[in-house]
Amino acid sequence: MMRIDVLTLFPRMFDGPLGESIIGKAREKGLLDIRVSNFRDYSDNKHQTVDDYPYGGGAGMLLKVQPIHANLAAIEAEQPIEKKRIILLDPAGKPFNQKMAEEFANEEQLIFICGHYEGYDERIRSLVTDEVSLGDYVLTGGELGAMVMIDATVRLLPDVLGNQTSAQTDSHSTGLLEHPQYTRPAEFAEMKVPEVLTNGNHKLIAEWQLKESLRRTYLRRPDMLEKLPLAPEMEKLLKEIKEEEKKTD
Repeated sequence: MMRIDVLTLFPRMFDGPLGESIIGKAREKGLLDIRVSNFRDYSDNKHQTVDDYPYGGGAGMLLKVQPIHANLAAIEAEQPIEKKRIILLDPAGKPFNQKMAEEFANEEQLIFICGHYEGYDERIRSLVTDEVSLGDYVLTGGELGAMVMIDATVRLLPDVLGNQTSAQTDSHSTGLLEHPQYTRPAEFAEMKVPEVLTNGNHKLIAEWQLKESLRRTYLRRPDMLEKLPLAPEMEKLLKEIKEEEKKTD
């Protein structure tokens, strides 16, 4: 079972999202243990303050190191786990991606620290293994980013998805965007499912799926192809795609 801890000033934000859908089912099955703590409870200040003005001046307030340190120490004392990552949600961190989710899914414990205010006392960074950003924009806090990362990670855990192949063939897991998919009826409002998908020839279907994954990636995310080593068959298909797309321009 994976354990996930979240350190936040707003624990109620996690009450609903982490009890629903795939994450909720994983918790019900005993595959996942999620615990959310309010690090304000670990402040040694009688007023339970968790922020202060920065030395040297500057705009805004910084999160203090003491409450975070005490909260982490309490988690460690409760259940020491060696194989873990402590993740600081920070706009200056490394951008989160599918590869990182796959790495996180191999750990026994993840601890997310959700910040607020203008930033962190720099000493907090010495307590973590990773500084991660959801993207090139700023949110009011790290809570939503933590939820996204938890969702992306948990679905990769063994037995969490009903069909484990789904996670393995997801967009970004294979290095390509997923090919178009269809379900019944075979024709709706004069829009037809490609005939190759209905003929039962699994070899032709696999070739079509690969080609359309390449096509979608080439048209929407060509930057992904630059990072992907292409087998000779994929090189051949990509050449065909480029010629076909030229004709439709």
